[in-house]
Amino acid sequence: MDTAPAASTIPCRLHCVEAAALLLGVKRSTAYEEIRLGRLRTVRIGRRRLVPTEYIDEYVALLKNEAEAAV
Repeated sequence: MDTAPAASTIPCRLHCVEAAALLLGVKRSTAYEEIRLGRLRTVRIGRRRLVPTEYIDEYVALLKNEAEAAV
């Protein structure tokens, strides 16, 4: 009996930069610029740069804090 969940039911926890940009609703170049500025953190696995889901959440919280501070 196979009790492992199907691959489609396992949430993705690491996103390529392009997918992270899509989740954030920004262009790929904007995501890379935010990474360069240190505002959107990433991890490296081999030569790949990936964005963990929790780093996307941190970035959204940063944007919310900046928006609230500007008011």
